[in-house]
Amino acid sequence: MNAPPAAPPRNVARDDLLAIAELVAPGTRVLDVGCGDGQLLTLLEATRGVDGRGIEISQKGVNECVARGLSVIQGDADTDLVDYPDDAFDFVILSQTLQATRHPRHVVEQMLRIGHKAIVSFPNFGHWRIRGLITFTGRMPVNGSLPYAWYETPNIHFCTIRDFVALCDEVHAHIEKGIALNAKGERIGLNAPWWFWNLFGQQAVFLLSR
Repeated sequence: MNAPPAAPPRNVARDDLLAIAELVAPGTRVLDVGCGDGQLLTLLEATRGVDGRGIEISQKGVNECVARGLSVIQGDADTDLVDYPDDAFDFVILSQTLQATRHPRHVVEQMLRIGHKAIVSFPNFGHWRIRGLITFTGRMPVNGSLPYAWYETPNIHFCTIRDFVALCDEVHAHIEKGIALNAKGERIGLNAPWWFWNLFGQQAVFLLSR
């Protein structure tokens, strides 16, 4: 019988990371794509006991991960996932990185090839506040989930929750579970229709399988 997961570290900042951790089965093999400074991998190793690996494009991020004692290599999600064999991991995770990839569909397809399951989180560009900012100010939004000005943002492919659901249909990915978070990090009703999530969800987390 597996021991219950430990409490999450107190320095966890992003609400989507806690939602992701709940979706990962204990003791599994995990690849975190675009793992940044390793915050999610640290959380998963501490609370889920995973065998975690990471791939990160920035040397700074890799250095921070290595300093945490994590197994992370430098690489690009758009080009380097093809080097992993089929079914190499139980879970492949892409947290708040989809919108920064050059070829999002290709990345999702590769995640589903090399992992039994894929978890994707992203900021929802269909949120009512973003729509309002564009409508009434005529300018690209800058907020907690989209913190960069348009001229310096790494995000090149914004999408809405409905866009992502449509992409899942196109690549024949089965949505096992979806979670929408509002601006306070609170979860929106699981039985709410897509249009409601699309309007009021500031972030989304999806668990996918083939």
